[in-house]
Amino acid sequence: MIFIILGTQDKQFTRLLEAVDKQIQLGNITDNVVVQSGCTKFKSKNMQMFDLVSQENFSQYIEEADIVITHGGVGSILTALKKGKKIIAVPRLSKFGEHINDHQLQIIKVFNEKGYLLPLEDLSKLGETLKMVKTFVPNSFGSKNTRFIQFLEKSIENL
Repeated sequence: MIFIILGTQDKQFTRLLEAVDKQIQLGNITDNVVVQSGCTKFKSKNMQMFDLVSQENFSQYIEEADIVITHGGVGSILTALKKGKKIIAVPRLSKFGEHINDHQLQIIKVFNEKGYLLPLEDLSKLGETLKMVKTFVPNSFGSKNTRFIQFLEKSIENL
């Protein structure tokens, strides 16, 4: 299953869904596709669409997904990373009216440099990226919370 996360941004991100729909029509995507579309209004007989889903259902879709395709939101990326998912991250771009600026490019660049995901800015290359993600092995993502707590405890002990 492919889970697509568009977040809750108040701007449309139909460009991504149009590209996915095209890949389904071409036969390059045969998996079940579930979309959390937020404020993006898009109709497709090829995808199961939800404006918003409960936290429980969101977690379940992440768990079941073989691939997560997400916008460049940090929360969405981190949620998928913590579950060890293969991620294709597509930035919302200001030139298409999808966001007010292009900060998602920088977010995705940082995660890509660490080997956590595959970036995709040019949606005409979605088919190629879908082939690449099949063999992509993301670097393991670990939270630094434990080390921070240990550091904090030692610091308190030394007071």
